[in-house]
Amino acid sequence: MTRFLVSFLLATTFGQCLLASAAVAQAPLVVKSLAEKKVTELPPGQLFWRIESFPTREQAQSAAGNWALVAESAGKAWLFTLGPAAGSSAGGTKVAEVGPIPRFTAPRYLLRINAASGAPGSTTRVHTHPGSETFFVLTGAQSVRTPDGVMVVKAGHAEPGHGAGMPMQVSSSGSTDLHALVMFVLDDTKPFSSPANFP
Repeated sequence: MTRFLVSFLLATTFGQCLLASAAVAQAPLVVKSLAEKKVTELPPGQLFWRIESFPTREQAQSAAGNWALVAESAGKAWLFTLGPAAGSSAGGTKVAEVGPIPRFTAPRYLLRINAASGAPGSTTRVHTHPGSETFFVLTGAQSVRTPDGVMVVKAGHAEPGHGAGMPMQVSSSGSTDLHALVMFVLDDTKPFSSPANFP
């Protein structure tokens, strides 16, 4: 009887550990909107996201142009500018420039900056966006799964995402918590995000 009880307790504990591990692995990635702007046209030529840091939000705001957004994250003021490569903003420190960003035609566009964070194993559902999604990872590592494979973006690196309608799933895949800044250029006449499945 004692041996049976010990076996039962061990099996129960093991099962609880498996369930806890599965719950951690399936925890949702936390996504927060930091800034957005609607525009009727995009800058001419090839598109790049320029990411700059500023001493204060006010300084970043004073340097913002027509296709720029200001956000605060990770204790810093950031300026994200959509436009041609090799630009710069007065008073800013260039952190990254990433592109080219896929261009598309829409009646109206949404420029948006999100912050994504989560412990290792946290993930989003499979989804699509009506436009492009670009990533800059501050801490941890991020994996982006699409039908084309898996792209891993490590801390300090930026990567252009895929074009409109691409099924994707984003996850925190490093050994430490993920904190990423995510830049969007979307068709504002369509839903921001839609559920999807991998083919």
